[in-house]
Amino acid sequence: MFSQQDSVYMTQALRLAEKGLYTTTPNPRVGAVIVKDGGVVGSGWHEKAGGPHAEINALASAGGAARGADLYVTLEPCNHHGRTPPCTDALIQAGISRVVVAMEDPNPLVSGSGIAQLEAAGIKVECGLLEEEALELNCGFAFRMRLGRPWIRLKVAASLDGRTALENGVSQWITGDAARRDGHRLRARSCAILTGIGTVQVDDPMLTVREVETSRQPLKILLDSHMRLPEYAKILGGELLVVAASQDVGKKANLEALGAEVVYLSDGNGKVDLARLMCDLAERGINELLVEAGAGVNGALLKSGLVDEIVFYLAPHILGHKAKGMFNFPVLERMEKRYGLNIADIRMVGRDVRIVARCDV
Repeated sequence: MFSQQDSVYMTQALRLAEKGLYTTTPNPRVGAVIVKDGGVVGSGWHEKAGGPHAEINALASAGGAARGADLYVTLEPCNHHGRTPPCTDALIQAGISRVVVAMEDPNPLVSGSGIAQLEAAGIKVECGLLEEEALELNCGFAFRMRLGRPWIRLKVAASLDGRTALENGVSQWITGDAARRDGHRLRARSCAILTGIGTVQVDDPMLTVREVETSRQPLKILLDSHMRLPEYAKILGGELLVVAASQDVGKKANLEALGAEVVYLSDGNGKVDLARLMCDLAERGINELLVEAGAGVNGALLKSGLVDEIVFYLAPHILGHKAKGMFNFPVLERMEKRYGLNIADIRMVGRDVRIVARCDV
């Protein structure tokens, strides 16, 4: 169905889409390449929400050469009015003759109807080329559209014996500079970063992107059931969402005076309702959520089935059995109850090992 040359051009489109890795939220990352007479005559990518889509930028690059050309695009062209006009109308008007799509748009407003409109206009459409690669680039957007929650990625820095901090709570720094920079790249691609009040009290993190260039900072989310956040905490400043489980008008007013937004999402047992929180975040347009928290929050998310990926940074150190672990959850009595993971990637980052594992579904 697809030629080797088709794969070459779609790969180029995927590389273009990656340029929007840190900037397109809440929109997907999309790249487009226009080819005519065996050569690229135009290309573009979606740079940020509210700006032109990848197809429109590619058409502007190609000009009149787009007539009779092939378009390679990593996501099905939209056919509805959002912040921008439909891309399908522009493609039809430009005279594109063939469209090769990596993946169908999971957005129910599009989801096949963009392809149908192009085909009704006489344009040949082929879908599914390098689909897995395109989905990987937009795993969060697809999850939000299909499941109504973000893609949830846990980041854990630990010693080789799986310890994240000393018994006294000291954890800086377990991993090296290269691993920390890599972690900031995870922050930069995320729509939001979540932590718990325990981590704030011990480590006082800023939760900002500092080691890589980015034009935006992710939303910061704090699980703080009883609103214990101190007014001097470094997490304050920028967009901060405090999620509480108990209502206290005075504490809420104090946090709001410090610039935080406060929401109540109780599970009825004095804890934050994590499933409701994820639905709330999806409604806010959060595609990818990065969790940088302690064993309590990590364990609670894992037990709730709210972890899709874990990125482990393992440093060549041993901290011993009294040091703090990665996950808190009840003791397992049978091996059948263990939490299954699928290893997606292993590589060295500086002197540390990075393991990317996906949770069983």
